[in-house]
Amino acid sequence: MTMKLLGKRGFIVIMTISYIRPDKHFEGVFEQLKYINRYVEQHDLEIDYEYIDHKSQNRPLLQREELVSFLRSKRSDILIIYDVWTLSSHIDDLVQMFSCLLKNDMTLHIVKPSVVINQQSDIMLVLGLIDQLRQKLQDENKKSIGRPKGSRSSSKFDKYQEDILRFLRDNRSVSEMARLLNVSRSSLKDYIESRELKEVATATMTPHCPKEAISKVIGAIECPQIRSTTGE
Repeated sequence: MTMKLLGKRGFIVIMTISYIRPDKHFEGVFEQLKYINRYVEQHDLEIDYEYIDHKSQNRPLLQREELVSFLRSKRSDILIIYDVWTLSSHIDDLVQMFSCLLKNDMTLHIVKPSVVINQQSDIMLVLGLIDQLRQKLQDENKKSIGRPKGSRSSSKFDKYQEDILRFLRDNRSVSEMARLLNVSRSSLKDYIESRELKEVATATMTPHCPKEAISKVIGAIECPQIRSTTGE
């Protein structure tokens, strides 16, 4: 815990809270914990309270009373999550959660894109994070064609994930990694891209809220495209 001076009102105690929510569409508890712990170590933070929300899954915010009550009780604390979908994979709920967290002067560390948002953050960063989730959900809907909805396929490379992340942080080539693991280069390349492991490896090494990470989030915003109805 840390102390924060509030002018004449004295000091308040600030808690650092990690929030982890399993969702069958995305990374599990173990993966979230792993990357959050690494992020905390690299950014000289200390978790005061760990909240693992096994009840929510993909429920809308109105059905997550326990979490809502918990977050409403917090003021000026630090919340660490793996990615934006951890808060919610419903866009309207995510907007409401961002709004309420910032209204309560919370600071939110988002590990995967390696950004920090608070009341002073650029609105484009917040919009970029929301649009990132929109794009991810759109991609997941496309991938779900041909396999059971919501399933996340396992891979024979999952057992090598820690090694692959270490190799990526050491700037080893895919060919070298494939040789060391005695696996197919093309299959390994597809696995790294599908799991976004390069982004994960880079995010856990970058200082929190670097200009490059913010620019990357904002630059990835997609504007709608109007399809021609004239056949041109």
